[in-house]
Amino acid sequence: MNYTCCILAITCLLASNRVNGQAKPATAKKPNIIFILTDDLGYGDVGVFFQNQRARDNNRSKPYTYTPNLDKMAAEGAVMLNSYTAAPVCAPSRSSILTGLSQGHARVRDNQFDKDLADNYTLGNVMQKAGYATAAIGKWGLQGDKRWSADGAKWPAHPLNRGFDYYYGYMRHNDGHEHYPKEGLYEKPKQVYENRTEVSKDLDKCYTGDLWTAAAKKWIVAHQQGKKGDQPFFMYLAYDTPHAVLELPTGPYPKGGGLNGGVQWLGKPGEMINTANGTIDSYRHPDYANATYDNDNDPNTPEIPWPDTYKRYATSTRRIDDEVGDLLKLLADLKIDDNTLVIFSSDNGPSIEAYLPKPNVPYAANFFGSSGPFDGIKRDVLEGGERMPVIARWPGHIATNKIVTTPSISYDWLPTFTDAAGLPAPVITDGVSMLPALTGNGTQRDGLIYAEYFEPNKSPNYKEFAPINRQKQRNQMQMIRIGDFVGLRYNIKSADDDFGIFNITTDTHQSANLAADGKMADLQQLMKERVLQVRRIDTSAKRTYDDAAVPANRISNTVNGINWKTFNGRYSWLPDVSTLKPVKTGQADMPGITSTPTGDIYLFEGYIKVPENGDYTFYLSAGDKAFMRLHEAILIDADYGYTPGTTRQSTIKLKAGLHAFKIYAYNPKGTFNLEWKGPPFNRQKIPASAYYY
Repeated sequence: MNYTCCILAITCLLASNRVNGQAKPATAKKPNIIFILTDDLGYGDVGVFFQNQRARDNNRSKPYTYTPNLDKMAAEGAVMLNSYTAAPVCAPSRSSILTGLSQGHARVRDNQFDKDLADNYTLGNVMQKAGYATAAIGKWGLQGDKRWSADGAKWPAHPLNRGFDYYYGYMRHNDGHEHYPKEGLYEKPKQVYENRTEVSKDLDKCYTGDLWTAAAKKWIVAHQQGKKGDQPFFMYLAYDTPHAVLELPTGPYPKGGGLNGGVQWLGKPGEMINTANGTIDSYRHPDYANATYDNDNDPNTPEIPWPDTYKRYATSTRRIDDEVGDLLKLLADLKIDDNTLVIFSSDNGPSIEAYLPKPNVPYAANFFGSSGPFDGIKRDVLEGGERMPVIARWPGHIATNKIVTTPSISYDWLPTFTDAAGLPAPVITDGVSMLPALTGNGTQRDGLIYAEYFEPNKSPNYKEFAPINRQKQRNQMQMIRIGDFVGLRYNIKSADDDFGIFNITTDTHQSANLAADGKMADLQQLMKERVLQVRRIDTSAKRTYDDAAVPANRISNTVNGINWKTFNGRYSWLPDVSTLKPVKTGQADMPGITSTPTGDIYLFEGYIKVPENGDYTFYLSAGDKAFMRLHEAILIDADYGYTPGTTRQSTIKLKAGLHAFKIYAYNPKGTFNLEWKGPPFNRQKIPASAYYY
C-alpha cells in the first residue's frame, strides 16, 4: 500500500467519525498538557495509521491488530502523518523531547543510557516557570548514574532536579525492559521510585502499563481536587511498553475507565492497583488469543495460530490503547477535557526485541507491518525508524478529524507547549511550535528535521523492504528532510559522502535514489553543507564527519554592518523572538548598541567574515543573558545559569567566507563584548570590518 492510499484511508476513517470539523479560537486560559510517550511502538502499530487498512484489505497472510481508543482519539483531534523522532532509540530520543534539542546539540546521544539529562531548560522546568504543576510518570533512564540509590542522591538528573514537582516510575534504563517490578520473567528485581523513595516492595503483580496509568490518574485527581486545582498541569507520561520483555497483564482491563472505572489506585501493600491480582504474564486479549493466519499465503491450506510472541505483542499494544482510553475518560469525568491538550507518540520505530525464553519465536517487526508503509525499524534513520504515530487532541482548539501533513519532529514539542501556555520558547530550542498547524491559527514556521545516530549492526532482511534497504550496514548515519526530499546517509566515512535523496511523499520505501549518477547536485550540496551547520561536535559520541570545517554561506550583495531588532518582554529565559513583534529595527556597525534602549530584548544578525580555514574560538560576555548561534549551531549559551559579566567561549572549525550568525541578548547596554581568536590573529574584539548584512 503506498503512502497516498494510507492518507486516503485515514481520511475516510476520520470522516466516518466526523462531528465538528472546525476549531474554536483559542482562549487565554492555559491548557493542561499531557504528553504520552510509548516505547518502541511503530508507526504501523496504530489502527488509524496502518492496521485498519490491513484489516480492510482482508489479506489473511497479513495479520492485524486493533486500537479503538486511539482511533477515537484521532477522530476527535489530529493525526500527524509526517512526525519524526529525533533519534531512533529511546535514550537520545527522550533526551531531545525533554530538552527541545536536536541530536546535533543534545547531551545524550547514541546508546548513552542512564547518562544525565542536560542541566538546562527542560519540559519540566520550562512548564514550571510558565505556572504549571508538573509530573513525570513512568520510564526515565536519564538520571546520570545506573547504580541503585536508596534516596536518589547519586542521580544528578533525577526528575525532581530537572523541573518536575512529582515523579513515580522506573529511574534506570534497564529497569524499563521489565514490566513487573517484583516478579518479572527476564531480570529482577527492579526499583520503582516515588520522588526519591524506592517503593517496589509493595508492588506485587503490578503490570507497569497499568501501574503508571493508575499513578497518573491518582495524581491528576489529587491535583484537580486539591487547593491548587485551578493551576494548569503538565504531565510527561512515559510508558515502557511494548518495549523489550513482551510480558502479559494479569487479566482483562477493567471496564468503564475514568474516575470510577478502568485501572484504579488502591494504595494497599501487595494490592497497590486493582489489576494486581491473578497470575502474572497470563492474559492474552480475546481478539488475539485464538487468532490464526495464512502463513503460506495459500487459501487452500489450513491457517495456523499466531505464534505466542505476536499474541503477546498485540495484547501489549491493545493494553496501551485501553490505558489511553481510560485517561481520556478521566478528563471527561473531571470536566477538564476541553482544556487539556493530549499528545500521543512513540519514542522510535518498532523493535525486534522480545526478551522471551525459548521456545518463543523472536519478534519480527514485519509480522504486523509495524513500520507501516516505510522501510526501517528501531536504530534505523530510514523512515520506519524515524516516523512516529502522533495523535493530538484538544477539543475546541484542534479540529476533529484533522490531518496534519506538515513535517515535524519530537524536539518541536517544547516550543509547542510553551506556545500553548502563551509564552515564547527558550532561544536554545531547535524546534518550532506546531500549534499553528494543529489549530489552524497563525502561520506555521518550517522546522529542522534532522537526525544522527551510530549503530554497528544492519537493518533486517525483510522482503517488504526495498532491496537497497535490506541488510543495510548502519554505522554512522544521518537523515535530513528538506521539503518533500529526505537525504539519507548510512555507513558514513566522511563529510564528503553523498546523500541518497528520496521524494518521501511518492517513494515511502526510499527505493529510488534521485541523486544517483550525480543528479540533484544543488540539493546534494545543500544537504552536505546544512548537516554541518546545524550541529556541534560531542566528543562522547564521535562522528566520522567531526573533523570537517563548517562551510560558509553562499551569498553575495552584502554590505558592512549588522541588522538589529528590539522586542518588549521579560521572561524567565531568553526567548526565541520569532513569534514576537519587533519594537524597532535598524543597522549598526557591530553588536552592542549603547544608546538609549528601545526594548527589552535585542537580536543582532548578519554574517561574520572568516578570513581563512581553521579553528576559531569565540568569547562572549554580557551584562545580562545572551545567546549566539552560528548558522543553526549553538555557539555560546550565556542564558541558563549565566553569571552576568563573565565570559563564555566556544571553538569551532570554519571554512573561509561569510557565516550567518544571530545573537540574542536582554538589553545589552553596558557590558557586552564579542571577541575571537583564529589562525591569523590572537584573541581580539571582532572588528566592524568583519560584520556584514
